[in-house]
Amino acid sequence: MRVIFLGPPGAGKGTQAAVLKGRYGLAHISTGDILRENVRSGTALGKTAKKYMDSGGLVPDDVIIAMMRERLQEPDCRSGFILDGFPRTVPQAEALDRLLEGMDITLDGVILFEIPRQLVIDRLTGRRICGSCGEIYNVSFKSTKVPGVCDRCGGELVQRDDDREEVVIRRLEVYEEQTAPLVRYYEEKGRLIRVDAGREGDRVVAAIEKAVGL
Repeated sequence: MRVIFLGPPGAGKGTQAAVLKGRYGLAHISTGDILRENVRSGTALGKTAKKYMDSGGLVPDDVIIAMMRERLQEPDCRSGFILDGFPRTVPQAEALDRLLEGMDITLDGVILFEIPRQLVIDRLTGRRICGSCGEIYNVSFKSTKVPGVCDRCGGELVQRDDDREEVVIRRLEVYEEQTAPLVRYYEEKGRLIRVDAGREGDRVVAAIEKAVGL
């Protein structure tokens, strides 16, 4: 399986990617992970990226693509991969197409996680994380026995700053601005596969498996 996951924050892309990674031995690749690993390892690309990150700027597409080329050559990609959150723009998609063509890699599809906007807002604003052990809960979908207290370790639950409603709404606006052209791009190429991400997780995974012929 060689796929791209597209969808808003809170759509469950990371959760479903983890399930498929465990089931099929796929590499789960995100831009953030690649950047952090290159910076941590002090690679030449990492040093270049760090200059932009330290100044608050965006890392140029050519640097990201170069990191992606190296990542796709690692052994864990031989069984397949999931690109999570990349590409984000049409120029990135075009650069990725050229990269994959040059590496003789064919995508099995681009999975679009479709989910009602309000459900995303409810999922993200209701998320609470244990400050001690990191366990994740949700006030609407996975509450604790004692409000505000972790079932696992008794730690205090906190809300991340980027899960506040005004921040979530802005994140969704940015996603919608960037992704609408990307959806059209892959739809015109006949690669887009739409999946109802508002359902139970196991049904979403089954839909993805069916879509790519697993």
